[in-house]
Order: sequence, then C-alpha cells, then structure tokens
Amino acid sequence: MNEPATDLAQPSPGSATLTGQEPFFLVMNTGSGSGDSDTIQDTIATAMAAANRRYELLVVTDGSGPIDTARQALRLAQQQSGIVVAVGGDGTLNAVCQVVLGSGVPFGALPQGTFNYFGRSFGIPQDTALAMRGLLDAVIKPVNVGLVNDRVFLVNASLGLYPQLLEDREAFKQRFGRSRLVALGSALVTLLKAHRQLRVQIESDGETRQLRTPTIVVDNNALQLEHMGLQEPAELARHHLVAITSKPTGRLALYGLLVRGLLSRLGEDEHVISFGFDTMTVRLGPGRRRTKVAMDGEISWLRSPLVFSVAQHQLPLLVPRDPTLLQRA
Repeated sequence: MNEPATDLAQPSPGSATLTGQEPFFLVMNTGSGSGDSDTIQDTIATAMAAANRRYELLVVTDGSGPIDTARQALRLAQQQSGIVVAVGGDGTLNAVCQVVLGSGVPFGALPQGTFNYFGRSFGIPQDTALAMRGLLDAVIKPVNVGLVNDRVFLVNASLGLYPQLLEDREAFKQRFGRSRLVALGSALVTLLKAHRQLRVQIESDGETRQLRTPTIVVDNNALQLEHMGLQEPAELARHHLVAITSKPTGRLALYGLLVRGLLSRLGEDEHVISFGFDTMTVRLGPGRRRTKVAMDGEISWLRSPLVFSVAQHQLPLLVPRDPTLLQRA
C-alpha cells in the first residue's frame, strides 16, 4: 500500500466526528462472501452487547435485494443519527454505498468476500471479531468513489472480456467453492474461448482515441493496482481514476497478460495501456447501444456512452482508530 498503515486511522481535516454512541444498522447479505452467516451474526451480537451499543441487523432476503434493504437501513440511520454498515463481499458493499453516498450518513464495512480489495485498502480486517472492534472505536476517513453513468464502484468497473471472466468465475464458485485457485482456474478456461474485440472511442482530458481492445478496466483501488504491477496508484491520490486497457491481442498474448498480472508485472507488458483521468467517455462501435459492465463484481447492462468519473461526494468510511487493528495488505 502506498500510505503507511498508521495514516489509515487518521481522520481527514474537517471530516465528521463520531460520539461513540451512534446506533448501527447493518445490511447483511447472507448469500454474499465467505464464512458462516450464523457465526457472523453471533459475533456481531456478542461485540455489540459487550460494547452496550444499539444495533439492528437487516438481512437481505430472497424477496428483496441489497438496495431495498440498504434504503431501509439509511432511513433508520437518518432518523436516529446512526451508521449504516454493509456486511458481505465487494458487491454488497457496492450496493449499500450506492444508497448511502451523498446522504452524509457514516458508512461502515464488515468485508466477507474472497479478495476484499476495498476493505484491505483501508486496513479493515476480514476477521469479523477484529473488524467489529475497529467499527466500535472508529474514525471517519472520507474516500473517493468512482461512477459510471451515475452507478457507483468502489474498486473497479469494466467492460469487454473482464465481465465475462467474472461471470465464469461465479459459475466456477457455485460448483467448486470460493478460493483464489478456483478463480485462477476459471480465468484460464475463459481465455480458451473466442472473444470479440471491442471497437470504442475514448475521450479523456481533451484527447480522443480510437481503439480495438479485448477489455477496458477503470480502477479506483491502489492496492489492486499495486498487485497488478501498475505504476498509477498516485493518480488516485490526485482524485483521479485509472483506465487500463490493451492493444488488440490474440489468445496467447491474453495468457501472457494474465500471467504478468499474477506476477505483479502487468505494467511491463507491451500491450498494456494505462492512464489516469478525471472524466472519461467511452463510446461503443456502430450498432452497439449497450454493453455489460461489471462494477465491483456485479454485472449490469449500461447504455453508451459510458461516462466514468469521480463522484462529487466522498464516502465517510469508518476505519479503526487503533492502528494495531489495521489489516496489513
């Protein structure tokens, strides 16, 4: 990570402060992330009781989605000067953030996913008991959020080959369970298939590019950029996003990109194009009015043009006050 772990626990000047008595309204997606949901709920209840803090756990049921449940949590938090907490993987965190962003209500996270790039970037432990200790004694750190056509992404948004990789990975997880090895195996299988190259026009910072590429990824996470071996994390500190794409490639070159990414050397590949930006517009080729876009692992169909930007409002994220509780990525 670019910034020292001790910096993660420091509130930004002028940020909101906490009294330590705010009630928590937790949105839990029992089908998201890893771990036993009953154990997680018991851990939450034990920590809240020990701290004598009021809380309400709102579980996402089959008849509703995280968005509806998050709206209910936000209403309660606004009425009672409380905090909304997302419990789940990056997709669940994304859905709850979509509702909370811009409301002024503080946002907490109990990350439960496989990779947890968002939580790890800010030192939030995946261990629920440790994360609860940090949540109950936290400071607020305003963090930047990405947007694509007014839809939130915390870690990244992508189109082209990358959403297909995510869809195939989810199918593999259903069959073989959640692990990094399963994710790698599904990626190898995905690259065996034939894929169309995107034909797009990209406009950013007054420059227009015509490009044929297998995929475009827009990243908002310094930890993920570092793990891929890209040199643009400093762009995020400048309130920019980072675009990652490549020149037209064959299947063998795609395997090379995957291997370099795993070895944190993606930036060394001659096919890779990456740059920071404030706002970027992507126009699809003739005949394509919409495309699949993956936002923090959740896939939706969005219409062209795709406008990527940094959200006007920052997310008031709770991070542990005690630096010993910060997870070292």
